[in-house]
Amino acid sequence: MRKFMFFLVISGFLLSISRVSFAEVNLSGYVFTDNRLGLEEENNKFTRNDNRLALKLDSDISGAHFYSEIWLRGLGFPTVSQSSDLQEKSKEKISPWTIEFREAYIDFYKLFTNNLELRVGRQRIAWGTADKLNPTDNLNPDDLEDIMDFGRKLSTNSMKLTYYLGGYTFTGVCIPLFTPAVLPSSEWASALSSPISFPNGITLRNFTDSIILPEDNPQESSMFAVKMAGNLFNNDLSVSYFYGRDDLPLINKVEITPITSTTVDIRAEMIYPRMHVIGVDLAGAIGDIGVWTEGACFIPEKVKMETSTIGIGTQTSIALKEEVYFKYVSGWDYTFKNGLYINSQFLHGFIHERGKDNLEDYLMAGIEKKFFNDELKAKLNFGVEIKDWNEIEDNLATMIFPEVNYYPVDNTEIILGAYLIDGKDTTNFGKVKNNDEIYLKFKYSF
Repeated sequence: MRKFMFFLVISGFLLSISRVSFAEVNLSGYVFTDNRLGLEEENNKFTRNDNRLALKLDSDISGAHFYSEIWLRGLGFPTVSQSSDLQEKSKEKISPWTIEFREAYIDFYKLFTNNLELRVGRQRIAWGTADKLNPTDNLNPDDLEDIMDFGRKLSTNSMKLTYYLGGYTFTGVCIPLFTPAVLPSSEWASALSSPISFPNGITLRNFTDSIILPEDNPQESSMFAVKMAGNLFNNDLSVSYFYGRDDLPLINKVEITPITSTTVDIRAEMIYPRMHVIGVDLAGAIGDIGVWTEGACFIPEKVKMETSTIGIGTQTSIALKEEVYFKYVSGWDYTFKNGLYINSQFLHGFIHERGKDNLEDYLMAGIEKKFFNDELKAKLNFGVEIKDWNEIEDNLATMIFPEVNYYPVDNTEIILGAYLIDGKDTTNFGKVKNNDEIYLKFKYSF
């Protein structure tokens, strides 16, 4: 079946090229590998094996524009557990691979009027001006497969209307079907979740959960957004509104089953709550210093939590209050005359944090410099997470990401770097401090 799917995708891709051969067709893409090794003694093993072929096709056809991108990936490690897994019919267990349908859309220009454009299909609609971490960017679900690839999103099937009026742009978006976020692997998942606490002497034996997706109808699954963008005093400014759902699940029911006097089983149910988001972003320059600021006001629906203990009864609490909370980010960057580039931004509220009492602060910064006629680039990115300013020493995590990029020939890049994390267990990144990694990546673009 997977071979048949692969054949259909490639055949469709080549057929698309042949159908538009009369127009200007651009075929591009890249080959990319990413291999990582854990550095901790208890985690001294390969942690990532990603080999990717990205194919991109775009073409202008009679007043319209077509674009598509697919990923062919060899991702993961062999999962062989018995001799039958070594047979040809189980080849995917020996060499796992996947196809990812990243984007495919058509732009229609001058629709009814010279100022109106329509984009239809699977697309990535990126909003916000901050560097990768954007509170206003809520139209596409997060792709947290690689949690260190900040800002990575999934594309979704949607319709986007854009109207140009003078120096202003008005955008309307309709997303008919809800798509949940991709969560990180179990080794990194604890960074985005809160641990379950038990009374002294009680331990967890088994934990299971179920996800309740919105029904596939317009009332439950559809999402909408509008944005107005323009220029104010030589600064790019936009105001946006989004009505949809949080793409990360929230526990709203818990069932506790006592097994013995000291052990319990837990079954949880999770949903995707609705929310309104009002966003503002601004980007410009002060002299030669680039500056940006972005903020979003979240208005979530109220979510109740039902906790039932077999043989005891049910209690009701609040999992998410129906109260406004505000996420924001502000930053700047500057390039010195000697080519040294620096940037920094302050973030209040990470991707998964919700509720005004649960937002933490993060300081991100980076320095990079090119050498030897731009053949070598050294980078140092670092971050600080502060959970509680009143007790910083016990609520602090630090991240250091050194990296060296080497460009031996045109369009080729070799990357060597590391993810180094330390901090208290009370912090999000402190929970994964034993996941330090070193990585080696190769990329060739064509």
